[in-house]
Amino acid sequence: MILYAIPTPLGGAPADALPVSALEKIRTLESFVVENPKSARAFLSAVKMPRPLQELSLATLDEHTAPRELAALLEPLREGRSLGLLSEAGCPAIADPGAALVEAAHREGFRVVPLIGPSSLILALMASGLEGQRFAFCGYLPREKDERERKIRELEKRSRSERETQIFIETPYRNDVLLTSLLAICNPGTRVCVAADLTLPAESIKTKTIAEWKNTSDTSAAIGKRPAVFLLYAS
Repeated sequence: MILYAIPTPLGGAPADALPVSALEKIRTLESFVVENPKSARAFLSAVKMPRPLQELSLATLDEHTAPRELAALLEPLREGRSLGLLSEAGCPAIADPGAALVEAAHREGFRVVPLIGPSSLILALMASGLEGQRFAFCGYLPREKDERERKIRELEKRSRSERETQIFIETPYRNDVLLTSLLAICNPGTRVCVAADLTLPAESIKTKTIAEWKNTSDTSAAIGKRPAVFLLYAS
């Protein structure tokens, strides 16, 4: 039996984001582990599952799930039924609690198959114009100001020494705070890309040097409280 890692749209309809082969595979499943049952039901309804949603099994895995609860979530696999893993948006198990379930599945010897779908991190890198041969995803930066600023300096130094793009994300309501920190700390020639609302009508992807960002009027309005990916490259 197989644990399928199922990407979900960053916005819009599943048919616009997932290939037919992925949609067909999802429709064969009866059991799912999901981050949010409400949004998962909306996704499965849009996928046009062949059976009523109330007949599907949806177990929750989120940031509050205790490690001791993971084993029970794999029970469908032990019973001979393949299982789907759904996150809120984009690829499951990347900056996502689903990684723990994938790890548990490997420990028990189950096969894990990733389905094709959108990844905000890769889409942002593709459109950034920054180094695409060497890059690192750094997750969320620290919330506290001093720790965040220390981390930014560390990432800029690493980018310069390794010639490597640094990719990171932030909770939408702290986007402006993060951009302000980047402008205050990084060297004028360091390039920063902000990719917001990827695949949505309001999509915005801007790459500028720190000096150019500082000369942009109302820089915070370029992001606002929208899902965003930040990329940094120091040459």
